[in-house]
Amino acid sequence: MRATRLLDAGSAWGDRIAANPASAQLTYRVRAAGEGSVATAVTAGKHNFVVDEPAALAGDDVAASPVEYALGALISCQVVVYRLYAQALGIRVDEITVDAEGDLDARRLFGLDESVRAGFTDVRLAITITGPESEARYQELREAVDEHCPVLDLFQNPTPVSVTVAKG
Repeated sequence: MRATRLLDAGSAWGDRIAANPASAQLTYRVRAAGEGSVATAVTAGKHNFVVDEPAALAGDDVAASPVEYALGALISCQVVVYRLYAQALGIRVDEITVDAEGDLDARRLFGLDESVRAGFTDVRLAITITGPESEARYQELREAVDEHCPVLDLFQNPTPVSVTVAKG
């Protein structure tokens, strides 16, 4: 079932982009509003979720933190792209799990040291794949995923961000 869905989706996107290369350009929109102590209610398309902070960071701890969601976005994109490229390369993957760790120095967040980075200083992914393929084939798959994962690209490369503030 998953293989058919991946093949069908890949084929449909390939046809769409071949017919109109501009259709490859996607824009995602997400909206958020503050709620509670420091929580945020987020709407992404038809999906809603909450982002919060632990009590130690003034939150109510009702949901994962922004940096935890960032790591979650990274590893969920990894799973998708691993499955996509496993299918494309004919590499069998029975199961895949991904664990992520990110190191963050909170001194910048609290304005205590402007010389340290505000974001992660290091991110580590541990990917475990089960299946009948050789280690070399799974490394081939990793290389393809590393080259094509959009969220990994966000973590590894600067992305221009423009910000406007308006009084409501």
